[in-house]
Amino acid sequence: MTSARPSLPKPIIVIAPDSFKGSLSAEEVAAAIGAGISAAIPDAQVRLCPIADGGEGTLDALMHAGGERFTVNCRNAAGQDANAPVGILKDGSAVVESAAIVGLTDPAGTGVAVQLRTTLGVGDAIKSLLDRGARRFLVALGGSSTNDGGAGLLVALGAVLRDGAGEAIPPQPAQLHRVVSIDVSALDPRIKEAHFVAMSDVDNPLCGEEGATAVFGPQKGVAADQVAVIDSALRHFASVLEPALGRRASDQPGAGAAGGLGYALLMLGAQFRSGAETVADHIGLDDALAGADWLITGEGRSDAQTLHGKAPFIASQRARRAGVPTTLLSGGIDRTSLEKLQTGFSGCFSISFGPMSLQDAIAQAPGLLRDSGEQLARLWQAGRSC
Repeated sequence: MTSARPSLPKPIIVIAPDSFKGSLSAEEVAAAIGAGISAAIPDAQVRLCPIADGGEGTLDALMHAGGERFTVNCRNAAGQDANAPVGILKDGSAVVESAAIVGLTDPAGTGVAVQLRTTLGVGDAIKSLLDRGARRFLVALGGSSTNDGGAGLLVALGAVLRDGAGEAIPPQPAQLHRVVSIDVSALDPRIKEAHFVAMSDVDNPLCGEEGATAVFGPQKGVAADQVAVIDSALRHFASVLEPALGRRASDQPGAGAAGGLGYALLMLGAQFRSGAETVADHIGLDDALAGADWLITGEGRSDAQTLHGKAPFIASQRARRAGVPTTLLSGGIDRTSLEKLQTGFSGCFSISFGPMSLQDAIAQAPGLLRDSGEQLARLWQAGRSC
């Protein structure tokens, strides 16, 4: 007579994906996968922990853990009046997402040439949050359309760029070569009371072959014959700013993030941190992984770059430390990167069930994620039952 197989304990499954950019927020991705898991394993305890790496979606991921979200008036990359979301977390930290203010996906802000775009709006947002009493800031740098060395940020906070005649100069890349002096006497005094964490996975310096303009400028619209011109302008800007503030930062890792916005923050004394690590800390990912049986993470498209500080890799590292296996479920997987990716994940999967256009994949993403999550869960549960 065969004895009954003992019932398995209810599994704890953590779902911590990044956003599928252009399709779903990290919260929506997590919810869709979670629905699939619950369909396959109804008694599973599903812990949703949407994550981000300091780019688009960082504010959403942080606010999922609680806090106050609101909009502030701030200029877009073209200097036009606009509104953007910001947040204040439960611990009082203010969150500013550059992509939501001067982002590459904003058609109005990118309607002017990159030589004319500025980070004034990021400074506007910080000033508004200072007015609300915030003194701790998390500034997400990824996804910006600007390349002004953070000059706009500093001007919005009170600095004045002047030419040889003492006239004020707009904080645009096209004008930075004209800067002769920078008056920082009117810089908002509350800055000295503030602590900034600049969130990014970029460690490039401000200038040079590995600098902001040479590496990231082309994707923002910097033409090949303008790279050296703008790079030289940023170098000149730094040579004037550093004596004015009594600090050097142009060669520091991360100065080249967000077209040099990282540089301006470093000049204000910011601490540079991995965006994904910072988000993981604030959303309590380690606590969610305590006692868990499985982690599912993912992003819109995964390739070898995923292993260089992207959110899914950071999540998998946290899970590994907790003794939890991790599966990668992304919109697309670069097949040539599988050998590298599988060193960080216990299985890498795409949500596509067959040939389809990108447009269809985006439109059907919620259902594809749910179905893929369900099938992965059925496979995982079958292995668990053996």
